[in-house]
Amino acid sequence: MKKVVSILLIAILAISLAACGNAGGDPDKLVMGFVPSQESDTIASTVEPLAKKLSEELGIEVEGKVMTNYTALVEAMGTNEVHIGFIPAFAYVLANEKHGVEVILKSERYGAAEYRAQYVVRADSGIESLEDMKGKIWAIPDLASTSGFLFPAAQIMDEFGVEDPQTGFFGETVQTGGHDNAAIAVYNGDADVATTFEDVRKNLEKEYPDVMDKLKVVEYTDYIPNDTISVTEELSDELVDKIRSTFLGFNEDEEMIAIMNEVYTWDAIREAQDSEYQIVRDTYNKFKDTITLD
Repeated sequence: MKKVVSILLIAILAISLAACGNAGGDPDKLVMGFVPSQESDTIASTVEPLAKKLSEELGIEVEGKVMTNYTALVEAMGTNEVHIGFIPAFAYVLANEKHGVEVILKSERYGAAEYRAQYVVRADSGIESLEDMKGKIWAIPDLASTSGFLFPAAQIMDEFGVEDPQTGFFGETVQTGGHDNAAIAVYNGDADVATTFEDVRKNLEKEYPDVMDKLKVVEYTDYIPNDTISVTEELSDELVDKIRSTFLGFNEDEEMIAIMNEVYTWDAIREAQDSEYQIVRDTYNKFKDTITLD
């Protein structure tokens, strides 16, 4: 009888250990999530060498996954389908609030850790101010985009006293799935105004050589903290530290920085703290009961 009990205890212990997985509950494969600022096929092939290099440094298989939009990426991090997310400030705030996602790194562009959003219209549209945009078709990348939606929405709400610019100011809102696509919608005449990061037109010059002439910038928002590399709360502290240090090491690797620049125009990678994104959290909290994100 004692022998049977011992065997059962050993079996239970083995099952328990198997259920626990590896140390810290870390996955055998890490998935990095991206949202395209360019064509999905292009970004997917561009991030392959980044994933390969990260895998070599971490000793864990790493896969790059292109999501349809920031909302999908946030939810995928919430279910632990994606472990490392390249997400802008607003999407990070949402992911942190809903799923405990932690920011560990941020981008640097042109030596700065902040940027602005811009309002882009056709040069021949006759739109010269924010007020002229009332009732127009508004193209945005994504409702979880910081520069594409949150900061412009807050600005419109403050200046014109509306509860939600989608219904109280603009005539129609169109989600395009990317900053480039939002600007292209205006270029093609499918929307009247697009809100994007500054200056999205430079990304389009190769395909649309006359974009600087056809599209003009009417206004800018306040400055916004740069986008992030964030991780899910399920990852162990040890693995998060390795991910952080590996990415920071890419600053000394010209090939890796060139890839980061091609994907999201990152010039360098810097450490980041949650407190740096409080301005975004405050902006969201100010309007979270009136802005519709569905």
